[in-house]
Amino acid sequence: MNTLFDKIWDAHVVQKVENGPTQLYIDRLYCHEVTSPQAFAGLRERGLRCFRPKQIFCMPDHNTPTHDQDKPIADPISKKQVDTLSKNAKDFGLSHYGMMEPKNGIIHVVGPERGLTLPGMTIVCGDSHTSTHGAMGAVAFGIGTSEVEMVLASQCILQAKPKSMRITIDGTLQAGVTAKDMALYLMSKMTTSGATGYFVEYAGEAVHNLSMEGRLTLCNLSIEMGARGGMVAPDEKTFAYIKGKEYAPKGDAWNKALAYWKTLKSGKDAIFDKEIVFQAKDIEPMITYGTNPGMGMGINQHIPTEETVSKEARDSFNKALNYMGFKPGDSLLGKKIDYVFLGSCTNGRIEDFRAFTSFVKGKHKADNVIAWIVPGSWEVDKQIREEGLDVILKESGFAIRQPGCSACLAMNDDKIPEGKYSVSTSNRNFEGRQGPGARTLLASPLVAAAAAVTGVITDPRDFIK
Repeated sequence: MNTLFDKIWDAHVVQKVENGPTQLYIDRLYCHEVTSPQAFAGLRERGLRCFRPKQIFCMPDHNTPTHDQDKPIADPISKKQVDTLSKNAKDFGLSHYGMMEPKNGIIHVVGPERGLTLPGMTIVCGDSHTSTHGAMGAVAFGIGTSEVEMVLASQCILQAKPKSMRITIDGTLQAGVTAKDMALYLMSKMTTSGATGYFVEYAGEAVHNLSMEGRLTLCNLSIEMGARGGMVAPDEKTFAYIKGKEYAPKGDAWNKALAYWKTLKSGKDAIFDKEIVFQAKDIEPMITYGTNPGMGMGINQHIPTEETVSKEARDSFNKALNYMGFKPGDSLLGKKIDYVFLGSCTNGRIEDFRAFTSFVKGKHKADNVIAWIVPGSWEVDKQIREEGLDVILKESGFAIRQPGCSACLAMNDDKIPEGKYSVSTSNRNFEGRQGPGARTLLASPLVAAAAAVTGVITDPRDFIK
């Protein structure tokens, strides 16, 4: 019996090149402003149109400011990128959701919430965190700009088939432990290269019990273990999440789709190239201490000592700690921080805002903390206001910004200043990722909330009864 990954991949094979890659049909191409300009330029040079324009959706997110979106973008580079995407979409007859439009937001947040991302699909985007969409039971992965051009022109891509891996997480997560902690824990154990060459299926009780938002967070971070992508088999939770969404099938088409989606699971005797099992009880709230997402630890633990790090990794270990201003063996509890960022394609969904808001309710933001609270889409912003979360956040000293990638990466105005510490719910903590010289500590919305109200790194479980 095939794995779930095999079933979807094999159903999309157009042809196999002998001693070469597979020509794979792509159901959905998402385009944003950063990795698409050269692809469209390539089409123009060759006099080509898009082969299946109805399967391509465009929206700016990386360069968009998170304030005054109704005004012209001040930064000339960002403005050019955003304007170019708008023109390309218009010239090639593609769906485009620009700033201030209700359907705009981070493309990896909008796809699932609008029903554009569906089980059994193959999905690509010129962005590594395309793996997010695998949470819907899809084969989704990031591609390069030349490959974006290939899909625009042919709705197909040439790809070598990855190996398959199943990561099972048995048991139940403790109170205060989230999908983000689960992902950071996996990376701390497997390193940032532990899943290189594989497509990962997540399984087990702890994964099954995650909400759809939690599964999206988990799959989002698959790329940070080196995986080509990550996925979760669709189930009743998936189907309930999709039903009624704007682009979801309706009527008879829904019944037909549902019958197919229910077949999308790995067989009981499916053989994976690699199997790894973890226990949910071993996972606690996590925080990173270094400059890659695999340099993480339980919030009550200490940074490793040099002797516990392999000789091959010591130089990069010491370089990372030097950049972060930490020492081997340090505890991070009580460490003063400067910024908190809630948002990104990792943790910019409504569930993340509910968690953050539930924690800060009745408390107040610490005076030493600047907090950027950024919804992943206008739909999330709408939900925040409908549920009254905005009122609670305002009473606690937090202001909501407009949707966009924001401080996840230094491509817009939301940059962390040099030397400042940021507790961030985003996906990467590389040197300079949030701004030149910025020091990023990746964490869950609950850990971010605890830091925001105490002004220091704090175990959120200290406040959870």
